[in-house]
Amino acid sequence: MNVWEVKDVCTKILDGVSMYFVGNKLMLRKLLASGLANGHILFEDYPGLGKTLLAKVFSRVTGCTWGRVQFTPDLMAADILGTRVWRMAESKFVLEKGPIFTNILLADEINRSPPKTQSALLEAMEERQVTIEGETHRLSAPFFVIATQNPIELEGTYPLPEAQMDRFLIKLSMGYVPTKAEESLILKRRIGWRRDDPTDFIKPVTDQVLFVAMQQFIETEIYVDDQIIDYISDIVRLTRRHPMIEVGASPRGGLSLLKVARAHAAIAGRSFVTPDDVKMFVNDALGHRMIMKMEYAIEGAFSVSAILKEIVDQVEVPKQFIATNR
Repeated sequence: MNVWEVKDVCTKILDGVSMYFVGNKLMLRKLLASGLANGHILFEDYPGLGKTLLAKVFSRVTGCTWGRVQFTPDLMAADILGTRVWRMAESKFVLEKGPIFTNILLADEINRSPPKTQSALLEAMEERQVTIEGETHRLSAPFFVIATQNPIELEGTYPLPEAQMDRFLIKLSMGYVPTKAEESLILKRRIGWRRDDPTDFIKPVTDQVLFVAMQQFIETEIYVDDQIIDYISDIVRLTRRHPMIEVGASPRGGLSLLKVARAHAAIAGRSFVTPDDVKMFVNDALGHRMIMKMEYAIEGAFSVSAILKEIVDQVEVPKQFIATNR
């Protein structure tokens, strides 16, 4: 596999998703980059924008298996992981695997369940394994979570703990207002499908084996110059020193920024990372890992995204860096 083959497959995936989902093209690239980086994605946006549909379409187009969990206040950890049940015919306990045993897990309205249930995902998200009654089970590759939550409907919700927020590679928003052309296209496609869920029509353009091969290619073949690494490090370290920030981005935030930047370089058909790859994901990879000081958060005149833009403007961009390792 070479970078041109990766770019070709990525183009087919993006085109396949765009046939069924009308939305921001850049957001779709970011979703694909996160998947290729084997990272989890959190969508936080208003209801009815197609977050669930996008996750289902993306799963189908990539040829990966997928499962869906609708988080509710009465959901138990065993409902996600699975449990052992007694089989009379076999006279023994048999593991009934939960929906987490898949490639892409759609965790819908993840903040609807209490922290005890949310914590069932922590081991799977970090270690790609689950422990059921003392026995560890590895999850098949690829495995990543696409989670959604509603930012405005707070009744009956449980905010995600910082430890779980830190497990998400990036946090995305779809944007609330489609253009007139996009709105019309959504309506026209719905008439053509004659159903609300068009995923039965989707033909995959890749499969699990190829998708994992692309992930491994990005991990081993996409070059990152030392100056780019220092650039990422400077940005992350400044988030911890800003006077308005109580808690800055963790080292895992820097690793996430590195991973997703490498994946985007491959999508663009490059075997090396540029500063633009990094800048594109600064807000998505670091914003949800930062906590503003209470007085500034209450005042509402400042935002994490504005502070990150200020930080990026302060850091000197590398102008001479090695563009390839070949």
